[in-house]
Amino acid sequence: MTKVAIIGAGIGGLVAALLLSHAGHEVAVCEAAATPGGKLREVAVGSARIDAGPTVFTLRPIFEAIFASAGEALGDHLTLEPLDRLARHVWDDGVRLDLFSDAARNAEAIGAFAGPAAAEGYRKFAAKAGRIFELLDQNFMQIPQPGLAGLLRRGGPALAGISPFASLWSELGQYFAAPRLRQLFARYATYCGASPFLAPATLMLIAHAEQLGVWRVAGGMYQLALALERLARARGAAFHYGAPVAEILVHHGRAAGVRLADGEVVGADAIIANVDVGALDAGLFGIAARNAVAGMMKGAAPSLSAMTWAVTGTATGYDLAHHNVVFSENYPAEFIALAERRLPPDPTVYICAPGGQKYFLLVNAAAGITPSPEEAQQCLNRTLQKLRNTGLTLTVEASVFTGPAQFAKAFPGTGGALYGRSLEGWRDSFARPGAVTKLRGLYLAGGAVHPGPGLPMAAISGRIAAASVSTFLSKTGAMPGGMSTRSAMTAPMR
Repeated sequence: MTKVAIIGAGIGGLVAALLLSHAGHEVAVCEAAATPGGKLREVAVGSARIDAGPTVFTLRPIFEAIFASAGEALGDHLTLEPLDRLARHVWDDGVRLDLFSDAARNAEAIGAFAGPAAAEGYRKFAAKAGRIFELLDQNFMQIPQPGLAGLLRRGGPALAGISPFASLWSELGQYFAAPRLRQLFARYATYCGASPFLAPATLMLIAHAEQLGVWRVAGGMYQLALALERLARARGAAFHYGAPVAEILVHHGRAAGVRLADGEVVGADAIIANVDVGALDAGLFGIAARNAVAGMMKGAAPSLSAMTWAVTGTATGYDLAHHNVVFSENYPAEFIALAERRLPPDPTVYICAPGGQKYFLLVNAAAGITPSPEEAQQCLNRTLQKLRNTGLTLTVEASVFTGPAQFAKAFPGTGGALYGRSLEGWRDSFARPGAVTKLRGLYLAGGAVHPGPGLPMAAISGRIAAASVSTFLSKTGAMPGGMSTRSAMTAPMR
């Protein structure tokens, strides 16, 4: 039987483990942490469990297709609750604007907020976001190794209509004269850890992805990681936690297995590295792995990190939606501070309020910084004061902080960057590596590779990596359920 080793149990690794084990391969997942999920994580705050990574479920068809590929129905394993109100947006003077799953209702709300011209601008914006999504979904996001040339060939003249070379901030000025509306829709850049003043306008497609539906998962988003792991185990996949990989091994010019930090060797006919490309490039998995990704990080700047608090307590003043954003009064100044690797004095605050007196707070921060405990507390104090300025009092009973330094430790090679390569122009969209590396038998998955960050994109990367491995093994004569004619190593699976 063919053997596949997967490094990392993030969403990309979990999807690949499910699909490959379902196809009949012997799969071993080696994860340094004690639990699956990677950045799809939950934090214990006393007796409460709080989602402290992705907080909503989007692009449902992607996950339905993945579960169906394994002979399962998504709805049999997760209970999804649709959100009618996508987000509540608030400014320091207490002015609020809610957006909904219905575009017509959004136009009405925006018209009441900023006038008929703004409502018409939103309609045009929504139509443009839809065109971008439709064009890039099949011609870029779902393609294993897209590249600019391939996109031009597939997309043709339609590409000229999606403003591929404009920044998100400048393009939004074509639709919204009201600064606050421009600020509201510019926030989509931060979903990829980028500045809206530098990120490409094509990120408007995120607005359309939300219009296609947003759900929360009963029991928390972490249930997705548990469901994928459970299904992969049922098909024979083995998961080894507390098992950091020290080196990717090579035999006759081909990936041949991994050596764990404790010295144990896990042999494999192919390997998927569901880790940040920066970790491979830094040599954290050995020289051969570093050479396999040589040049892939050229010109890459790290994405944003974050200061986050999982909180139990009470909120009074006004009702919170599941998603809430309290905006900085000076958006350019916020991103200038981030570029200078400073904590913004007036940050934009994201609040997830899933119910049950549980909250998740996040403010953007630069990767690579190491705030002291005092600085982290001061940042939380400013954040809570900002909420009070809008009329919301959040009384914190207990909290767990995670910042850039903690993220850097949890995800080696990232410096705390949460989204891989920063999108600082249109070229960066095409600079993310695909699944294939320069080492035969070694493939990549995760939010740092194509098609990019976020749960749906990382899941696509896992699907692409699994398909690439299956193709590779079939070409080398190693077929599931049979003997490998070019066995990589004789060492047994752990």
